[in-house]
Amino acid sequence: MPWGVAPSFSKLPMPEATRHVDLPSPFRMRRGGELRGARIAYETWGTLNAARDNAILIVTGMSPSAHAASSAEDPSPGWWESMLGPRRAIDIHQHYVICVNSLGSCKGSTGPASAHPEDGKPYALRFPELAVEDVANAAAVVVRALGIERLRAVFGPSMGGMTALALAAQHPDLCPHVALMSCAARSSAFAIALRSMQRQIVRADPGWQGGAYQHPVDVSVGMGLARKLGVATYRSPQEWTQRFDRKRLTPPGPPPFGNEFEIEAYLDAHARKWSGGFDPNSYLYLSRAMDWFDLSEHGGDTVSAMRRMQVRHALVIGVATDILFPIEQQEELAEGLAAAGAEVDFQGLPSVQGHDAFLVDVPRFAAVISRWLRRIAP
Repeated sequence: MPWGVAPSFSKLPMPEATRHVDLPSPFRMRRGGELRGARIAYETWGTLNAARDNAILIVTGMSPSAHAASSAEDPSPGWWESMLGPRRAIDIHQHYVICVNSLGSCKGSTGPASAHPEDGKPYALRFPELAVEDVANAAAVVVRALGIERLRAVFGPSMGGMTALALAAQHPDLCPHVALMSCAARSSAFAIALRSMQRQIVRADPGWQGGAYQHPVDVSVGMGLARKLGVATYRSPQEWTQRFDRKRLTPPGPPPFGNEFEIEAYLDAHARKWSGGFDPNSYLYLSRAMDWFDLSEHGGDTVSAMRRMQVRHALVIGVATDILFPIEQQEELAEGLAAAGAEVDFQGLPSVQGHDAFLVDVPRFAAVISRWLRRIAP
């Protein structure tokens, strides 16, 4: 039974704060193919100074929109509301902040749910193979369209960290300072296995119909199950024990296999929310792009690739309880960037919230981020 009703993403109105930049047409993709008439959604906060040197770019994880924080144009809370705003860690009184929605997504940027220019029907699986490098190149187009030749910093949490690395590898003149959070130079076998299972769950939903579903709600069971599996790994076993342990539902769900534990109901709630909020084909494309990404492809090995990036200062944050991107992967990033000549601030945080700590452990992350931004200020 479907968990919820999903919108038709290509027809959703965009919030007033959302703006768009047209990509070059054709926009050539790393793994072959091209897009015509594609565009990228973005939002901004703060004011670009006369020197145009106070811009910060935020590249997101797999599912967020460009709406990182509230604004006068869109007062609804953003996905990083607690980190971005007046007198917050990323202070919009000091910085001009840009957040882009990833190419391939369904939150305003061109993706599989968008209309194909030849027939007006959704791209679906006609969308070209998507690489993290394509996401980064599209973000670079936005930055340069805004008249910015060099960013103060690039912030990349989760998949956004991969995008930030790809951006620095392909556009070293654009980002001398990078902040990488809960990410890696390449996905581990565990992360690949997890995302492979999630994609298979989506494709196994009869409603997926080889990617040609009529409406995203047709795939709500597969998307909901994939989301439950993801959420289980976004937080740590320690947090699940602290929050739920073995607490029972009162009353339990209907027999014979209804929910009996509170954590089951919590995951179901996330499944319902997710099933109505993301396009299944976009999910498949972005998930696979993360598996494909390997920074060493930009230099023969990781350190050589990092030397080509020419990063001057890097902030690398890892979380001890992150099972999706273990802290050893952030240590590898920090060591590699230091070997490549960057000045690196590595912070291993004891947050219990696992991979999602950058979203919810605001006091720890905010303190580290604000201190680093003061350090790289001109």
